[in-house]
Amino acid sequence: MAHDADLRLTKETPAPETGPAAPVTALGRFKLRPPSRRWLYWALGLGVVGLTVWALRPGPKRVDLITVEPGPLAVTVDAEGRTRVSDRFVIAAPVDGRLSRIALAAGDPVTANQVVARLDPLPLTTEVQQAQARLSELRAQTRGVDTLRPKADALDQAQNRIAAAQADQSWAEADLARAAASWQQAQRDLERADELAAQGAISAQARESAALAVASQEQAWKAAQQQVDSAIATVNAAQNDLQILQAEQQDPDYLLDVYAAEIASTEAALTRLADAARRTTITAPSAGQVLRIVEESARYVTAGTPLLEVGDPDQLEIVIDVLSSDAVKIQPGDRIRIDQWGGDETLLATVSYLEPAAFTKVSALGVEEQRVNVIATFTDAVVPLGDGYRIDTQIVVDENPEALTVPISALFPCDSDTSGTCVFQVERNRAQVTPVTVGLRNTFDAEVLTGLDAGDTVIAYPESVESGDRVQPR
Repeated sequence: MAHDADLRLTKETPAPETGPAAPVTALGRFKLRPPSRRWLYWALGLGVVGLTVWALRPGPKRVDLITVEPGPLAVTVDAEGRTRVSDRFVIAAPVDGRLSRIALAAGDPVTANQVVARLDPLPLTTEVQQAQARLSELRAQTRGVDTLRPKADALDQAQNRIAAAQADQSWAEADLARAAASWQQAQRDLERADELAAQGAISAQARESAALAVASQEQAWKAAQQQVDSAIATVNAAQNDLQILQAEQQDPDYLLDVYAAEIASTEAALTRLADAARRTTITAPSAGQVLRIVEESARYVTAGTPLLEVGDPDQLEIVIDVLSSDAVKIQPGDRIRIDQWGGDETLLATVSYLEPAAFTKVSALGVEEQRVNVIATFTDAVVPLGDGYRIDTQIVVDENPEALTVPISALFPCDSDTSGTCVFQVERNRAQVTPVTVGLRNTFDAEVLTGLDAGDTVIAYPESVESGDRVQPR
Protein backbone atom coordinates (compact mmCIF):
# COMPACT_ATOMS: atom_id res chain seq x y z
CA MET A 1 0.00 0.00 0.00
CA ALA A 2 1.16 3.57 -0.66
CA HIS A 3 1.25 4.64 3.00
CA ASP A 4 3.51 1.71 3.98
CA ALA A 5 6.22 2.31 1.40
CA ASP A 6 9.63 3.46 2.50
CA LEU A 7 9.96 5.58 -0.66
CA ARG A 8 7.13 7.72 -1.96
CA LEU A 9 6.97 8.63 -5.68
CA THR A 10 5.16 11.91 -6.53
CA LYS A 11 4.26 13.32 -9.87
CA GLU A 12 6.02 16.59 -10.76
CA THR A 13 4.52 19.27 -13.04
CA PRO A 14 6.85 19.83 -16.00
CA ALA A 15 8.25 23.29 -16.34
CA PRO A 16 8.00 25.06 -19.64
CA GLU A 17 10.85 24.27 -21.83
CA THR A 18 13.14 27.25 -22.43
CA GLY A 19 16.14 25.51 -23.71
CA PRO A 20 17.05 22.75 -26.00
CA ALA A 21 14.92 19.62 -25.60
CA ALA A 22 16.01 17.20 -22.81
CA PRO A 23 15.48 13.50 -22.80
CA VAL A 24 12.48 12.33 -20.88
CA THR A 25 12.33 8.92 -19.12
CA ALA A 26 9.61 7.02 -17.22
CA LEU A 27 10.92 8.25 -13.86
CA GLY A 28 11.70 11.59 -15.05
CA ARG A 29 8.30 12.71 -14.18
CA PHE A 30 8.54 11.57 -10.51
CA LYS A 31 10.65 12.84 -7.61
CA LEU A 32 12.25 10.45 -4.94
CA ARG A 33 11.15 11.69 -1.43
CA PRO A 34 13.05 10.85 1.85
CA PRO A 35 11.63 7.93 4.04
CA SER A 36 9.04 8.61 6.83
CA ARG A 37 9.81 8.27 10.60
CA ARG A 38 6.83 6.01 11.23
CA TRP A 39 8.84 2.83 10.73
CA LEU A 40 11.16 3.96 13.51
CA TYR A 41 8.17 4.08 15.90
CA TRP A 42 7.12 0.58 14.92
CA ALA A 43 10.62 -0.76 15.45
CA LEU A 44 10.89 0.87 18.84
CA GLY A 45 7.49 -0.53 19.86
CA LEU A 46 8.39 -4.06 18.87
CA GLY A 47 11.65 -3.77 20.78
CA VAL A 48 9.89 -2.57 23.93
CA VAL A 49 7.39 -5.47 23.73
CA GLY A 50 10.21 -7.97 23.26
CA LEU A 51 12.14 -6.56 26.19
CA THR A 52 8.98 -6.64 28.36
CA VAL A 53 8.25 -10.25 27.48
CA TRP A 54 11.87 -11.20 28.15
CA ALA A 55 11.84 -9.35 31.48
CA LEU A 56 8.52 -10.88 32.61
CA ARG A 57 9.28 -14.48 31.64
CA PRO A 58 9.47 -16.90 34.69
CA GLY A 59 12.95 -17.28 36.06
CA PRO A 60 14.55 -20.55 37.13
CA LYS A 61 13.14 -22.01 40.35
CA ARG A 62 15.52 -22.14 43.25
CA VAL A 63 15.65 -25.68 44.67
CA ASP A 64 17.80 -27.85 46.90
CA LEU A 65 19.97 -30.11 44.75
CA ILE A 66 21.49 -33.38 45.89
CA THR A 67 24.29 -35.27 44.17
CA VAL A 68 23.66 -39.00 44.15
CA GLU A 69 26.65 -40.80 45.66
CA PRO A 70 27.20 -44.32 47.05
CA GLY A 71 27.47 -44.70 50.78
CA PRO A 72 26.33 -46.77 53.76
CA LEU A 73 22.59 -47.15 54.28
CA ALA A 74 21.12 -48.87 57.34
CA VAL A 75 17.49 -49.78 58.02
CA THR A 76 16.86 -49.44 61.75
CA VAL A 77 14.11 -49.86 64.29
CA ASP A 78 14.30 -46.82 66.54
CA ALA A 79 12.97 -47.28 70.04
CA GLU A 80 13.47 -46.12 73.59
CA GLY A 81 15.17 -48.43 76.06
CA ARG A 82 16.56 -48.52 79.55
CA THR A 83 19.52 -50.16 81.20
CA ARG A 84 19.28 -52.64 84.02
CA VAL A 85 21.61 -54.86 85.99
CA SER A 86 21.45 -58.31 84.45
CA ASP A 87 21.84 -60.22 87.73
CA ARG A 88 19.68 -58.33 90.20
CA PHE A 89 18.80 -59.88 93.56
CA VAL A 90 15.85 -58.61 95.58
CA ILE A 91 16.51 -59.65 99.17
CA ALA A 92 13.26 -60.15 101.09
CA ALA A 93 12.36 -61.04 104.65
CA PRO A 94 12.28 -64.85 104.93
CA VAL A 95 9.98 -64.81 107.98
CA ASP A 96 7.77 -62.45 109.93
CA GLY A 97 9.64 -60.40 112.45
CA ARG A 98 10.87 -57.01 113.55
CA LEU A 99 13.48 -55.66 111.15
CA SER A 100 16.49 -53.92 112.62
CA ARG A 101 17.63 -50.75 110.85
CA ILE A 102 19.79 -51.60 107.84
CA ALA A 103 23.22 -50.02 108.19
CA LEU A 104 24.09 -50.16 104.48
CA ALA A 105 23.44 -47.43 101.92
CA ALA A 106 22.90 -47.48 98.17
CA GLY A 107 26.23 -47.92 96.41
CA ASP A 108 27.98 -49.75 99.25
CA PRO A 109 29.91 -52.82 98.10
CA VAL A 110 28.90 -56.20 99.50
CA THR A 111 30.49 -59.63 99.36
CA ALA A 112 28.88 -63.02 99.04
CA ASN A 113 27.27 -64.25 102.30
CA GLN A 114 27.78 -60.87 103.96
CA VAL A 115 25.12 -60.05 106.58
CA VAL A 116 22.98 -57.26 105.17
CA ALA A 117 19.94 -57.30 107.51
CA ARG A 118 18.72 -58.83 110.76
CA LEU A 119 15.30 -59.80 112.06
CA ASP A 120 14.29 -60.03 115.71
CA PRO A 121 13.17 -63.69 116.29
CA LEU A 122 10.93 -62.89 119.29
CA PRO A 123 7.68 -63.18 117.27
CA LEU A 124 8.69 -66.73 116.41
CA THR A 125 8.50 -67.70 120.10
CA THR A 126 4.79 -66.93 120.17
CA GLU A 127 4.21 -69.02 117.07
CA VAL A 128 6.14 -71.92 118.60
CA GLN A 129 4.03 -71.78 121.75
CA GLN A 130 0.83 -71.70 119.72
CA ALA A 131 1.96 -74.69 117.68
CA GLN A 132 2.84 -76.65 120.81
CA ALA A 133 -0.55 -75.88 122.38
CA ARG A 134 -2.32 -76.98 119.22
CA LEU A 135 -0.34 -80.23 119.22
CA SER A 136 -1.44 -81.01 122.81
CA GLU A 137 -5.06 -80.27 121.92
CA LEU A 138 -4.99 -82.61 118.94
CA ARG A 139 -3.54 -85.45 120.99
CA ALA A 140 -6.25 -85.03 123.63
CA GLN A 141 -8.96 -85.10 120.97
CA THR A 142 -7.47 -88.30 119.59
CA ARG A 143 -7.79 -89.97 122.97
CA GLY A 144 -11.43 -88.85 123.29
CA VAL A 145 -12.55 -90.37 120.00
CA ASP A 146 -13.74 -93.61 121.69
CA THR A 147 -16.22 -91.68 123.81
CA LEU A 148 -18.11 -90.83 120.59
CA ARG A 149 -18.84 -94.49 119.76
CA PRO A 150 -22.28 -96.10 120.66
CA LYS A 151 -22.35 -98.33 123.78
CA ALA A 152 -22.68 -102.16 123.56
CA ASP A 153 -26.09 -102.06 125.32
CA ALA A 154 -27.49 -99.96 122.46
CA LEU A 155 -26.39 -102.58 119.96
CA ASP A 156 -27.99 -105.39 122.05
CA GLN A 157 -31.25 -103.51 122.32
CA ALA A 158 -31.32 -102.95 118.56
CA GLN A 159 -30.80 -106.64 117.92
CA ASN A 160 -33.57 -107.55 120.40
CA ARG A 161 -35.95 -105.17 118.63
CA ILE A 162 -35.16 -106.91 115.36
CA ALA A 163 -35.89 -110.36 116.87
CA ALA A 164 -39.20 -109.18 118.34
CA ALA A 165 -40.24 -107.59 115.06
CA GLN A 166 -39.40 -110.76 113.16
CA ALA A 167 -41.52 -112.81 115.63
CA ASP A 168 -44.45 -110.44 115.11
CA GLN A 169 -43.95 -110.81 111.38
CA SER A 170 -44.16 -114.63 111.69
CA TRP A 171 -47.44 -114.41 113.70
CA ALA A 172 -48.90 -111.99 111.13
CA GLU A 173 -47.95 -114.26 108.26
CA ALA A 174 -49.62 -117.25 110.02
CA ASP A 175 -52.82 -115.21 110.53
CA LEU A 176 -52.67 -114.23 106.86
CA ALA A 177 -52.45 -117.88 105.81
CA ARG A 178 -55.46 -118.78 108.01
CA ALA A 179 -57.49 -115.87 106.62
CA ALA A 180 -56.63 -116.89 103.06
CA ALA A 181 -57.76 -120.49 103.71
CA SER A 182 -61.04 -119.34 105.29
CA TRP A 183 -61.68 -117.00 102.35
CA GLN A 184 -61.12 -119.80 99.83
CA GLN A 185 -63.45 -122.15 101.79
CA ALA A 186 -66.17 -119.47 101.87
CA GLN A 187 -65.85 -119.08 98.09
CA ARG A 188 -66.32 -122.82 97.58
CA ASP A 189 -69.37 -122.81 99.89
CA LEU A 190 -70.83 -119.96 97.85
CA GLU A 191 -70.41 -121.93 94.64
CA ARG A 192 -72.27 -124.93 96.11
CA ALA A 193 -74.99 -122.65 97.48
CA ASP A 194 -75.44 -121.14 94.01
CA GLU A 195 -75.93 -124.60 92.50
CA LEU A 196 -78.40 -125.67 95.22
CA ALA A 197 -80.31 -122.40 94.96
CA ALA A 198 -80.61 -122.90 91.20
CA GLN A 199 -82.13 -126.38 91.88
CA GLY A 200 -84.42 -124.97 94.61
CA ALA A 201 -82.80 -127.12 97.22
CA ILE A 202 -82.02 -124.25 99.60
CA SER A 203 -83.68 -120.99 100.34
CA ALA A 204 -82.50 -117.62 99.07
CA GLN A 205 -81.60 -116.65 102.64
CA ALA A 206 -79.14 -119.54 102.84
CA ARG A 207 -77.55 -118.49 99.59
CA GLU A 208 -77.21 -114.87 100.88
CA SER A 209 -75.61 -116.14 104.08
CA ALA A 210 -72.95 -117.96 101.98
CA ALA A 211 -72.24 -114.76 99.99
CA LEU A 212 -71.96 -112.74 103.23
CA ALA A 213 -69.47 -115.26 104.56
CA VAL A 214 -67.26 -114.78 101.44
CA ALA A 215 -67.24 -110.99 101.89
CA SER A 216 -66.45 -111.32 105.59
CA GLN A 217 -63.55 -113.70 104.96
CA GLU A 218 -62.17 -111.38 102.24
CA GLN A 219 -62.08 -108.46 104.71
CA ALA A 220 -60.38 -110.70 107.27
CA TRP A 221 -57.71 -111.62 104.67
CA LYS A 222 -57.06 -107.98 103.82
CA ALA A 223 -56.66 -107.11 107.50
CA ALA A 224 -54.20 -109.98 107.94
CA GLN A 225 -52.25 -108.76 104.89
CA GLN A 226 -51.93 -105.29 106.45
CA GLN A 227 -50.65 -106.85 109.65
CA VAL A 228 -47.96 -108.66 107.66
CA ASP A 229 -46.92 -105.44 105.85
CA SER A 230 -46.71 -103.59 109.16
CA ALA A 231 -44.59 -106.35 110.69
CA ILE A 232 -42.20 -106.30 107.70
CA ALA A 233 -41.84 -102.49 108.01
CA THR A 234 -41.09 -102.85 111.71
CA VAL A 235 -38.40 -105.44 110.98
CA ASN A 236 -36.81 -103.18 108.33
CA ALA A 237 -36.81 -100.19 110.67
CA ALA A 238 -35.15 -102.20 113.43
CA GLN A 239 -32.52 -103.46 111.02
CA ASN A 240 -31.82 -99.86 109.82
CA ASP A 241 -31.39 -98.75 113.43
CA LEU A 242 -28.84 -101.50 113.93
CA GLN A 243 -26.95 -100.50 110.79
CA ILE A 244 -26.85 -96.87 111.94
CA LEU A 245 -25.44 -97.89 115.31
CA GLN A 246 -22.86 -100.08 113.62
CA ALA A 247 -21.84 -97.19 111.34
CA GLU A 248 -21.57 -94.89 114.33
CA GLN A 249 -19.17 -97.38 115.76
CA GLN A 250 -16.88 -96.74 112.75
CA ASP A 251 -17.56 -93.00 112.18
CA PRO A 252 -14.97 -91.74 114.69
CA ASP A 253 -12.31 -93.60 112.70
CA TYR A 254 -12.13 -90.71 110.20
CA LEU A 255 -11.53 -88.35 113.10
CA LEU A 256 -8.48 -90.36 113.98
CA ASP A 257 -7.18 -89.80 110.43
CA VAL A 258 -7.98 -86.09 110.62
CA TYR A 259 -6.26 -85.62 113.94
CA ALA A 260 -3.26 -87.64 112.77
CA ALA A 261 -2.91 -85.36 109.70
CA GLU A 262 -3.23 -82.20 111.82
CA ILE A 263 -0.67 -83.52 114.29
CA ALA A 264 1.78 -84.17 111.42
CA SER A 265 1.14 -80.66 110.03
CA THR A 266 1.70 -79.04 113.41
CA GLU A 267 4.90 -80.95 113.95
CA ALA A 268 6.09 -79.83 110.50
CA ALA A 269 5.23 -76.25 111.42
CA LEU A 270 7.33 -76.55 114.57
CA THR A 271 10.23 -77.78 112.45
CA ARG A 272 9.75 -74.88 110.04
CA LEU A 273 9.65 -72.35 112.83
CA ALA A 274 12.85 -73.75 114.26
CA ASP A 275 14.45 -73.37 110.83
CA ALA A 276 13.04 -69.84 110.50
CA ALA A 277 14.59 -68.89 113.78
CA ARG A 278 17.95 -69.74 112.26
CA ARG A 279 17.18 -67.58 109.18
CA THR A 280 16.66 -64.31 110.99
CA THR A 281 20.18 -63.31 109.91
CA ILE A 282 19.92 -62.29 106.21
CA THR A 283 23.00 -62.50 103.95
CA ALA A 284 23.82 -61.33 100.41
CA PRO A 285 23.53 -64.07 97.76
CA SER A 286 26.47 -62.76 95.70
CA ALA A 287 29.07 -60.03 95.56
CA GLY A 288 28.22 -56.62 94.10
CA GLN A 289 26.80 -53.33 95.28
CA VAL A 290 23.68 -52.24 97.08
CA LEU A 291 21.48 -50.85 94.33
CA ARG A 292 18.56 -49.72 96.48
CA ILE A 293 17.42 -49.85 100.09
CA VAL A 294 13.70 -50.59 100.17
CA GLU A 295 13.16 -50.68 103.94
CA GLU A 296 15.51 -48.30 105.70
CA SER A 297 13.77 -47.95 109.06
CA ALA A 298 13.28 -50.57 111.77
CA ARG A 299 9.74 -51.94 111.71
CA TYR A 300 7.74 -55.15 111.81
CA VAL A 301 7.73 -56.87 108.40
CA THR A 302 5.97 -59.92 107.08
CA ALA A 303 7.60 -62.77 105.19
CA GLY A 304 8.29 -61.78 101.56
CA THR A 305 8.67 -58.04 102.20
CA PRO A 306 11.50 -56.66 99.94
CA LEU A 307 14.30 -55.17 102.04
CA LEU A 308 17.07 -54.20 99.57
CA GLU A 309 18.39 -54.90 96.07
CA VAL A 310 21.89 -56.13 95.34
CA GLY A 311 23.67 -56.56 92.00
CA ASP A 312 26.81 -55.93 89.97
CA PRO A 313 26.43 -52.53 88.21
CA ASP A 314 29.15 -53.48 85.72
CA GLN A 315 26.96 -56.25 84.32
CA LEU A 316 24.45 -54.10 82.44
CA GLU A 317 21.95 -55.10 79.79
CA ILE A 318 19.42 -53.12 77.77
CA VAL A 319 15.66 -53.61 77.72
CA ILE A 320 14.04 -52.13 74.60
CA ASP A 321 10.29 -52.40 74.10
CA VAL A 322 9.31 -52.29 70.42
CA LEU A 323 6.07 -52.80 68.54
CA SER A 324 5.30 -56.43 67.82
CA SER A 325 5.18 -55.57 64.10
CA ASP A 326 8.80 -54.37 64.36
CA ALA A 327 9.90 -57.25 66.59
CA VAL A 328 9.41 -59.77 63.77
CA LYS A 329 12.20 -57.99 61.84
CA ILE A 330 14.72 -58.24 64.69
CA GLN A 331 17.01 -61.23 65.10
CA PRO A 332 19.53 -62.14 67.84
CA GLY A 333 22.93 -60.75 66.91
CA ASP A 334 21.63 -57.56 65.22
CA ARG A 335 23.78 -54.50 65.90
CA ILE A 336 22.46 -51.63 68.02
CA ARG A 337 23.67 -48.02 67.96
CA ILE A 338 23.03 -45.84 70.99
CA ASP A 339 23.14 -42.06 70.57
CA GLN A 340 21.97 -39.17 72.72
CA TRP A 341 22.80 -40.95 75.96
CA GLY A 342 24.68 -37.96 77.34
CA GLY A 343 28.09 -38.48 75.76
CA ASP A 344 29.60 -37.61 72.37
CA GLU A 345 30.54 -41.09 71.19
CA THR A 346 28.16 -43.76 69.96
CA LEU A 347 27.76 -46.81 72.18
CA LEU A 348 27.37 -50.23 70.55
CA ALA A 349 25.40 -53.28 71.61
CA THR A 350 23.98 -56.49 70.14
CA VAL A 351 20.60 -58.16 70.47
CA SER A 352 20.78 -61.13 72.85
CA TYR A 353 17.21 -62.41 72.59
CA LEU A 354 13.58 -61.37 72.32
CA GLU A 355 11.16 -62.19 75.08
CA PRO A 356 8.69 -64.84 73.83
CA ALA A 357 5.52 -63.05 74.97
CA ALA A 358 4.23 -59.60 74.09
CA PHE A 359 2.43 -57.25 76.46
CA THR A 360 -0.10 -54.45 76.10
CA LYS A 361 1.04 -50.88 76.61
CA VAL A 362 -0.96 -47.66 76.26
CA SER A 363 0.82 -45.07 74.13
CA ALA A 364 0.97 -41.35 74.84
CA LEU A 365 -2.04 -40.93 72.54
CA GLY A 366 -4.08 -43.41 74.57
CA VAL A 367 -3.84 -46.23 72.00
CA GLU A 368 -3.30 -49.79 73.20
CA GLU A 369 -0.23 -51.33 71.54
CA GLN A 370 1.23 -54.80 71.61
CA ARG A 371 4.92 -54.52 72.39
CA VAL A 372 7.81 -56.94 72.88
CA ASN A 373 10.92 -56.56 75.05
CA VAL A 374 14.22 -56.88 73.19
CA ILE A 375 17.14 -57.74 75.48
CA ALA A 376 20.59 -56.55 74.39
CA THR A 377 24.12 -56.51 75.82
CA PHE A 378 26.81 -53.84 75.42
CA THR A 379 29.81 -54.70 73.28
CA ASP A 380 31.97 -52.06 74.95
CA ALA A 381 34.02 -53.22 77.91
CA VAL A 382 33.30 -50.09 79.95
CA VAL A 383 29.89 -48.43 79.77
CA PRO A 384 29.48 -45.00 81.41
CA LEU A 385 25.88 -45.72 82.38
CA GLY A 386 24.13 -47.00 85.46
CA ASP A 387 21.06 -49.04 86.33
CA GLY A 388 17.75 -47.72 85.03
CA TYR A 389 19.18 -45.13 82.60
CA ARG A 390 17.00 -44.09 79.66
CA ILE A 391 18.60 -44.38 76.21
CA ASP A 392 17.60 -44.01 72.54
CA THR A 393 18.52 -47.04 70.47
CA GLN A 394 18.73 -47.83 66.77
CA ILE A 395 18.50 -51.55 66.01
CA VAL A 396 20.04 -52.29 62.59
CA VAL A 397 17.84 -54.87 60.84
CA ASP A 398 19.33 -54.45 57.31
CA GLU A 399 22.13 -52.44 55.69
CA ASN A 400 24.19 -51.89 52.51
CA PRO A 401 27.62 -50.26 52.87
CA GLU A 402 27.72 -49.16 49.21
CA ALA A 403 24.15 -48.11 48.50
CA LEU A 404 23.31 -45.40 45.96
CA THR A 405 21.08 -43.24 48.14
CA VAL A 406 18.71 -40.33 47.71
CA PRO A 407 16.65 -38.55 50.35
CA ILE A 408 13.17 -39.90 50.99
CA SER A 409 11.86 -36.39 50.31
CA ALA A 410 13.11 -36.61 46.70
CA LEU A 411 10.81 -39.57 45.90
CA PHE A 412 7.26 -39.14 44.66
CA PRO A 413 4.70 -41.39 42.92
CA CYS A 414 4.91 -41.33 39.17
CA ASP A 415 1.94 -40.12 37.15
CA SER A 416 -0.81 -42.40 35.88
CA ASP A 417 1.08 -43.14 32.67
CA THR A 418 4.16 -44.39 34.53
CA SER A 419 3.54 -46.41 37.67
CA GLY A 420 6.13 -46.69 40.41
CA THR A 421 8.43 -44.14 42.03
CA CYS A 422 10.09 -41.16 40.33
CA VAL A 423 12.55 -38.35 41.07
CA PHE A 424 13.31 -35.05 39.40
CA GLN A 425 16.73 -35.36 37.79
CA VAL A 426 18.40 -32.08 36.79
CA GLU A 427 19.96 -31.99 33.32
CA ARG A 428 21.10 -28.73 31.72
CA ASN A 429 19.41 -26.79 34.51
CA ARG A 430 16.01 -28.35 33.77
CA ALA A 431 13.98 -30.80 35.87
CA GLN A 432 13.26 -34.11 34.20
CA VAL A 433 11.01 -36.85 35.64
CA THR A 434 13.06 -40.03 36.03
CA PRO A 435 11.54 -43.39 37.16
CA VAL A 436 13.66 -45.25 39.71
CA THR A 437 13.59 -48.61 41.49
CA VAL A 438 13.90 -48.32 45.26
CA GLY A 439 15.51 -50.93 47.51
CA LEU A 440 16.27 -50.39 51.19
CA ARG A 441 14.82 -47.36 52.86
CA ASN A 442 14.87 -45.83 56.32
CA THR A 443 13.42 -42.71 57.85
CA PHE A 444 15.57 -40.28 55.82
CA ASP A 445 17.17 -42.05 52.84
CA ALA A 446 16.34 -44.70 50.25
CA GLU A 447 18.49 -46.96 48.09
CA VAL A 448 18.18 -46.50 44.31
CA LEU A 449 18.66 -49.75 42.43
CA THR A 450 17.98 -48.54 38.89
CA GLY A 451 17.30 -45.21 37.16
CA LEU A 452 20.20 -43.14 38.48
CA ASP A 453 23.97 -43.28 38.41
CA ALA A 454 26.58 -41.96 40.80
CA GLY A 455 27.09 -38.25 40.23
CA ASP A 456 23.56 -37.52 39.00
CA THR A 457 21.78 -34.53 40.46
CA VAL A 458 18.25 -34.70 41.82
CA ILE A 459 15.92 -32.24 43.52
CA ALA A 460 15.62 -32.86 47.24
CA TYR A 461 12.17 -31.26 47.74
CA PRO A 462 10.19 -31.33 44.48
CA GLU A 463 6.85 -30.12 45.81
CA SER A 464 6.48 -27.05 43.51
CA VAL A 465 8.50 -28.35 40.54
CA GLU A 466 7.09 -29.62 37.26
CA SER A 467 8.79 -31.50 34.47
CA GLY A 468 10.72 -29.16 32.17
CA ASP A 469 11.05 -26.30 34.70
CA ARG A 470 14.32 -24.41 34.74
CA VAL A 471 15.96 -24.72 38.13
CA GLN A 472 19.02 -23.44 39.92
CA PRO A 473 20.48 -24.26 43.33
CA ARG A 474 19.52 -22.17 46.30
